[in-house]
Amino acid sequence: MHELSIALSMIEQIEAAAAKHPGAVRSAQVRVGVLSGVDCEALRFAWEIARAGTPLERTALEIESVPLRVRCPVCGKTHSAEIHSILCPHCVTPEQDILEGRELQLASLEIDE
Repeated sequence: MHELSIALSMIEQIEAAAAKHPGAVRSAQVRVGVLSGVDCEALRFAWEIARAGTPLERTALEIESVPLRVRCPVCGKTHSAEIHSILCPHCVTPEQDILEGRELQLASLEIDE
């Protein structure tokens, strides 16, 4: 379960960022793309384990799932796509440039002052 190592890394990043601001971290917002290889439920479970006994023990994790968004290199149009079918709906080109969907990003923190 690599989600535990991700959660531990997030704890380190959040603690480093929070050290620059007084107050407790209320919540952490994370963006997880559908192609990131991260299972959101496993990440939630890992978060509960990783935050135990740390200053972030009461910090909530908010996960935003980022859908797959692509651009056709032939016609230049962008569209949402499914993992199993990324054909351009306009010109049926099978090759697409991925714009969104691979993210694994700590997006923001909510800190009480």
